Amino acid sequence: MLPIPRITWARRLLSFSDMRRLAQICLLLTLTTVGGSRAYSAEDFTLTAEVKLVRSDTKQPLKDYSRSVLWLVPVEDRFKPATSADPHARMLQKDKRFEPDLLIIPVGTYVDFPNLDPWFHNVFSLFRGKRFDLGLYQAGAQRSVRFDQAGVSYLFCNIHPEMSAVIVAVDSQWYGASDASGKIRISNIPRGKYVLHVWHENSSPELLASMQRVIEITDNRVLSPITVAVQPQTQGHKNKYGKDYDPDVFKQEY
Repeated sequence: MLPIPRITWARRLLSFSDMRRLAQICLLLTLTTVGGSRAYSAEDFTLTAEVKLVRSDTKQPLKDYSRSVLWLVPVEDRFKPATSADPHARMLQKDKRFEPDLLIIPVGTYVDFPNLDPWFHNVFSLFRGKRFDLGLYQAGAQRSVRFDQAGVSYLFCNIHPEMSAVIVAVDSQWYGASDASGKIRISNIPRGKYVLHVWHENSSPELLASMQRVIEITDNRVLSPITVAVQPQTQGHKNKYGKDYDPDVFKQEY
């Protein structure tokens, strides 16, 4: 029998550089998702922005800078969202309110509308964005809508005029909404060039379209403050038939 070569412990041990290289390979494998979808890596960055709202007529700043939306669309379609095949979001009907009353979703998302009140509700959107009418449905029931195109949908209840909400469907997985101070933070952005989109429900589509611009993400980035001119809010809206709400109807508990 041939003698078995003696292998010393020193020859079995990896060098420090080899161990570091092996750790990098393991990290890369961990961050790769099944099916070829791009996963987040250690090189993904954060975008921090600040939105300031001013009245379009007087140019005076508002006290509340919330409800502004920013999202990034890649200039090159290289990044695919690593999402499930059937993404869902929820907008509750509770205490005669939609919760949340502003929802941002990627295109293709199903939004569930559960009725958590002890009376009937209706959800309709017949103006811009996704047009639908879920009809009346009772307490405890739920209906869903798939938002298959980018756009802004304004939602109402045909029974309760105080109920309103907005759903913003975007061609992106990188988006955020401002808080009352105007701060927005978007994380996990890969290196590359993006079209920056800005939206606020009380600003004109023409102004918002003119604010689109290309930005490049190569590191964590802080944008210069973005000023958005908004129009004074208008009160009230029509029902789904284009008529005023019947006060004798919506005062009842349906």
